Amino acid sequence: MDESSTDGGSAGEGTGPDSVDAGAYRAAREVPLSGLGAWREAVAEEAGLRPGMTVLDVGAGTGGFAVAFREWFGVDVLAVEPAAAMRALIPAGDGITALGGRAEALPVGDGCADAAWFGSVLHHIGDLAAAAREARRALRPGAPVLVRNVFPGRGGRDLRLRFFPETARAVAGYPTVEQVTAVFAAAGFRRTALRSLPQESAPTLAAYADGLRRGTDSKLRSLSDAAYARGLARLRAAAAADPAEKAVSWLDLLVLRADG
Repeated sequence: MDESSTDGGSAGEGTGPDSVDAGAYRAAREVPLSGLGAWREAVAEEAGLRPGMTVLDVGAGTGGFAVAFREWFGVDVLAVEPAAAMRALIPAGDGITALGGRAEALPVGDGCADAAWFGSVLHHIGDLAAAAREARRALRPGAPVLVRNVFPGRGGRDLRLRFFPETARAVAGYPTVEQVTAVFAAAGFRRTALRSLPQESAPTLAAYADGLRRGTDSKLRSLSDAAYARGLARLRAAAAADPAEKAVSWLDLLVLRADG
């Protein structure tokens, strides 16, 4: 699953750019299923998914969350990903279908899905209003949109913001909770929940630092070399000060439900 909300996709952030090496992205950014227990519980409570249902994974990246939804709930997953290199790594088959396409023009039929998952992709979508309308078209009446993201003003417990505070400049340009709620309301959705949830990205901060790959993360790529070096030094120092501290980030789950 994707680590946070920088280059989305899979139980993480959404879709990385075509220039990002897809294999490196998957290795560095997907969060282990074992670290997503709180997310599994929250999605179960908010969406009520069960075998036979269909989930639309918008900006699926390399498929980490597609695998999670299939494994957790036994649902069929339509994993939509525009980047061919990312899409090629989605483990299609056995209930997961990989589709080329974008959020603004989903390659699926009307009313085909029981839930839509936007995993750290909002800041990669050029026309959020069009994406909201497409989600409404693709969802059955009453179905939820589940948005996993870092939102401006709410990311204080994200590991990247904690150790690389200069990344706050990038997050400040992301859509806010209020903006997303308003855009989706215009498309026929109402906000029903906003929850902050933890994910364990690595068993220790040292392991998290070892797994960082700057090139796979748009927030880290935006930093100067000096700012990145300072952040990595902060992270290594914290790991040395508390070798047992787990690498836990908190992100938001925003739930928007289609009108019946």
